[in-house]
Amino acid sequence: MSQSDDFETATKSAKSEVASFDDHSKGLVGRFHHALHTTPALVPLIVLVAAIVIFGLLLGSKFFSPFALTLILQQVQIVGIVAAAQSLVILTAGIDLSVGAIAVISSVIMGQFTFRYGLPPTIAVACGLAVGTAIGALNGWLIARMKLPPFIVTLGMWQIVLAANFLYSANETIRSQDIAENAPLLQLMGAKFNVGGAVFTVGVVFMLLLVLVLAYVLRHTAWGRHVYAVGDDAEAAELSGVNVKKVLISVYALAGLICAFAGWALIGRIGSVSPTSGQLLNIESITAVVIGGISLFGGRGSIMGTFFGALIVGVFTLGLRLLGADAQWTFLLIGALIIAAVAVDQWIRKVAA
Repeated sequence: MSQSDDFETATKSAKSEVASFDDHSKGLVGRFHHALHTTPALVPLIVLVAAIVIFGLLLGSKFFSPFALTLILQQVQIVGIVAAAQSLVILTAGIDLSVGAIAVISSVIMGQFTFRYGLPPTIAVACGLAVGTAIGALNGWLIARMKLPPFIVTLGMWQIVLAANFLYSANETIRSQDIAENAPLLQLMGAKFNVGGAVFTVGVVFMLLLVLVLAYVLRHTAWGRHVYAVGDDAEAAELSGVNVKKVLISVYALAGLICAFAGWALIGRIGSVSPTSGQLLNIESITAVVIGGISLFGGRGSIMGTFFGALIVGVFTLGLRLLGADAQWTFLLIGALIIAAVAVDQWIRKVAA
């Protein structure tokens, strides 16, 4: 055997150090930058804690009472549920402007099917949930199969569903007293219970469970990873074997179902079935999503961030109201937060570049 073929001797004389790479860390700012990129919910969490501390210092026990803190949860429960649906859509780099209209028409169907047609409340609720899911699935089919832009499809669907809502209901409101007497199941989400002085509702519990379940599904299931992949780069995801059309349709259908549950919670929140309720849910849900750190470009963010975003809006609203400030200050500060959130998202995305 020649010396050049004596591999054992060559390996014995080779260096045994493990390969390493230079650390190009940019100090504290660089590490913070990286933390924000890997944990999108960190920014809204920091803002939420800061807002709670500031209003707590200004208002003291008036703000930190169990009733006041749980009141925030009650106020944001509808927006939080709808924002969870909006989050799924925006993670796929889409948008759904019909979420509010789907929630309202689902609640109207639950009420009308019960009082106009005499169906059992359980059947009426199931019909409302089915209609919401069907509208969402139709949105997804038009976007995935017909290749229509999500903004245009959901803008048109918003107008269609909104008009159908008023035409079908004849702009009739079903009173709270009638619901409580004949169909209390419709108000189930508004049922309250006390825990150590804190007042919770079934709707709040549903919102919390929904956030936790979606957070787990998006992080630990193949479907969740496919949602992120489609939002990051749909073409690359398809080349990797992801059924992009199926994922999009399932996302919009699930969003419709969640919005239908929001419609059920809306009945519990206001007590009645009103076709004019929830008119601002579209904008409020997008606000919570953007403040919560989910990128409008898709593929980055978390449901927990959206939940924190909804809480931020609730904290600002309640805090300013307790301070006696004009309601317009709430809109001003939330508008500034939206712009700041988008600016921070652009800064964070530089890490990936």
